[in-house]
Amino acid sequence: MATLIHTLADHSDDVNYCAFSTSCLATCSLDKTIRVYSLSDFTELPYSPLEGHAYAVHCCCFSPSGRVLASCSTDGTAALWDSRDGRRLAVLQQPGASPVRVCRFSPEATYLLAGAADGSVVLWNVQSLKLYRSGKVKGGSLMACAFSPNGNFFVTGSSSGDLTIWDDKMRCLYNEKAHDLGVTCCDISSHPVSDSENGVKYFQMASCGQDNQIKLWLILFADFLGVQLKYKCTLNGHSAPVLACAFSCDGRLIVSGSVDKCVIIYETSTGNILHTLSQHTRYVTTCAFAPHSLLLATGSMDKTVHIWQLDLKQPCAGDTVENESKVAVQDWSEDDVSAWLCTQDLADFVGLFKMNNIDGKELLNLTKESLANELKIESLGLRSKVLKKIEELRMTMISVSVPDEFLCPITRELMNDPVIATDGYSYEREAMENWISNRRSSPMTNLPLHSLMLTPNRTLKMAISRWLENQQK
Repeated sequence: MATLIHTLADHSDDVNYCAFSTSCLATCSLDKTIRVYSLSDFTELPYSPLEGHAYAVHCCCFSPSGRVLASCSTDGTAALWDSRDGRRLAVLQQPGASPVRVCRFSPEATYLLAGAADGSVVLWNVQSLKLYRSGKVKGGSLMACAFSPNGNFFVTGSSSGDLTIWDDKMRCLYNEKAHDLGVTCCDISSHPVSDSENGVKYFQMASCGQDNQIKLWLILFADFLGVQLKYKCTLNGHSAPVLACAFSCDGRLIVSGSVDKCVIIYETSTGNILHTLSQHTRYVTTCAFAPHSLLLATGSMDKTVHIWQLDLKQPCAGDTVENESKVAVQDWSEDDVSAWLCTQDLADFVGLFKMNNIDGKELLNLTKESLANELKIESLGLRSKVLKKIEELRMTMISVSVPDEFLCPITRELMNDPVIATDGYSYEREAMENWISNRRSSPMTNLPLHSLMLTPNRTLKMAISRWLENQQK
């Protein structure tokens, strides 16, 4: 059960990120400030808000001890603050002065990682405040980063869709195309998982992106094997781009926040949806679990941060939500089928179905004969269970949802007059005009818009018209 116990509404603009220490919660915003609250009663600390950035603050994080707070901004800097009294300890200028999107401390607090819109990745030595190493992702902006629990490597995610694994000397060890439309966030669980067959331990990672999906990965980092990144499964449930994901401190839960205004809590081991929280009224941009308690913070473009208390001992059947992906089942990819199997307690069949290239169309055509003869599922009970789940899936196909690309990212309503902004995304004209009347940032990326020009998207408008005509037949 998830209970909303407090709402923080002190920011005057979009909340971009929130982060816990053992005693505090920090939040940062488009309003150029960082605010810090006590976890004992959620009152703002006397020195808060922290001011000093010239533009929007995109990310904030505590050092492992909680004594230092880092923040980064569109102004091209990362800043270090003393969390005890709010003093600004240092300002670190990103090479090239590109807007800094993400920042993270290494587990030993030796380094601060800062990633920027131009794709640059920098490791700062926290003691000397000197640049230790720098690198650059292959393409796009750097949108996400996470350190391994032992500090031997870190992972970055970019707007081009790549996940890149680096060692602590900033050497690129591995690169994988993970999300077609861009990575928005990633997190590595502090609890490794064991592979009983090979006797090795993997680090578990979650990534999310503009493709509406959360993907789970297993990372093996060993001197004798090098680096291996193994895809585990996809978690669906969101109907729009997923902007944030995070593991609980024990690795048992994953939380995600999305443009669809929802927060979803998953069980890591099964992929099952435990809770769907829909109290935010705008995009959910950030979510974080407290390190040693069952507290969850979620932040949004509605300018608020919600604090939730989780009670895992209470039954949550009433909060369980089935996968309601807006993608028609017959158009599901193999990854979508894998995610559906996980949500139906059929995770043991993921490998078998992927081996046989079962996508949405193939799934709907499965029969008891094909399950027995082609997929070689010998147990009559298991075949019956799979067929029952497929039949239930067929029953949900009576009505088809509006294609997601026809919905305005701002209003989440069918577009009547779609226009293309200079960030490359399409919006309803009236909604976008209202948006840019008081800000110059992209609703999808939060990056500055180079121009406020809006171009009619006639191709999309014709596609919507044809879809409406077909619906009326």
